[in-house]
Amino acid sequence: MQLLTGLIEHFGYTVLFMSLMLELIALPLPGEFLMGYAGVLVFQGKMNWTVSILIAGTGSCTGMTLSYLIGHKLGAPFFYKHGHRIHFGPERLEKTSSWFKRHGNKLLIIAYFIPGIRHVTGYFSGITRLRFSTYSIYAFTGAFIWTSTFISLGKLLGPQWEQFHTSIKKYLLLGSIFLLIIFTMGYLLKTYKLKIKVLLLLGLGKGAQRFQSLRRLRFLIGAITVIFLTFVIIMGSLIENYLNNEFKQFDDLVMTLIPLIFNEKWGVWMKYFGMFSSVKALISLVVFSVIWILIRGTEKRIESSFLLIIVIGGEIYEEGIRRLFHHLHPVHALLPKYVLYPFPSEQTLTAFVLYGFSAYLLIRHLKKGAFNILIIIMTGITIMMVGLSRIYFLQQSPSDVVAGYVFGGVWLSLNILILEVFRFSHKLGNMPDFEAGE
Repeated sequence: MQLLTGLIEHFGYTVLFMSLMLELIALPLPGEFLMGYAGVLVFQGKMNWTVSILIAGTGSCTGMTLSYLIGHKLGAPFFYKHGHRIHFGPERLEKTSSWFKRHGNKLLIIAYFIPGIRHVTGYFSGITRLRFSTYSIYAFTGAFIWTSTFISLGKLLGPQWEQFHTSIKKYLLLGSIFLLIIFTMGYLLKTYKLKIKVLLLLGLGKGAQRFQSLRRLRFLIGAITVIFLTFVIIMGSLIENYLNNEFKQFDDLVMTLIPLIFNEKWGVWMKYFGMFSSVKALISLVVFSVIWILIRGTEKRIESSFLLIIVIGGEIYEEGIRRLFHHLHPVHALLPKYVLYPFPSEQTLTAFVLYGFSAYLLIRHLKKGAFNILIIIMTGITIMMVGLSRIYFLQQSPSDVVAGYVFGGVWLSLNILILEVFRFSHKLGNMPDFEAGE
């Protein structure tokens, strides 16, 4: 490693370009470490930030292009001739190629952050005959996102880069795998939605003969189920890490990055962001949700009841789990005295639940796709900034904030799931027999 850092100090951009190109042809080079170290040199004024990203991105794109061309020229004939020996003959290759052409391009962006995966995606894209114009858009975009991330983090952290390098790789890897799991779940849900819907109908005791009616509602239930289970799995992991006191490394990393990204000039904005989790803001949000239900709700009684459950039950839920974890964990962070039970964060949990449910009600009764996307983006930014303000003012630890999001996600998705199942059952129960075949 010292040899490579010495080379990049002396030859700079040339080593950065060559190392990333060769790594993406599948040579065992520590590209992420070198990009981070290049960021440190940027911090020291020895390299230029913009030029470093351009050179690193171009090197990555060159490596991905070469691996694609090698796969395109040599890969397919090999599998057609010898693939049956590894149970990957022509028929399976065709099926895989067809899937990859439809969905694989989206994985190219995520793949860079997963060691081992990024080294083969170029070859596989070529083998499966993915159109180069499509391939290059996703692969080159992912290359510049990947290189920008590590060089920028190295620049931000400066001398502390080596201390947090392993942690950064770990959390970026976990985030990428999480996105990959979400993508896979979405694909499986879409591919096997027929079987899932039939099972849902059977579970509700209505049989599969009414399959064609309420199609969107059944698919929505399946999607929410996947989201709920994902939150539950993450929650289980967080609980284990909390009880084993394994959040220190994560908290130290985030608490180091936040002041570097958001300086003292952000103080006023952070105060405004924090106000979105105030009692007045949340009460106004609940009132707005009630008015929206009364104006646009299709089943006002059901939706109003669940809003009441989410608000009152959510308060009991968050207070109970915070007290429970306070007593289970013997070590507590040094926080202001008024933060009695920091894990999970009360503010981020409540904001996630109430803003999330309000956004869900808006989207549920609007038919404008572009406007719905805007609602999702704005809601996500609001919830994220609430948590960020808590970290910025040292009111809560990053792990407490993240846990608030996850525990809030569990409560929100569970209630929406029950609401939609209840709505589904209610509609089926009121459906006349002649609608069965519609």
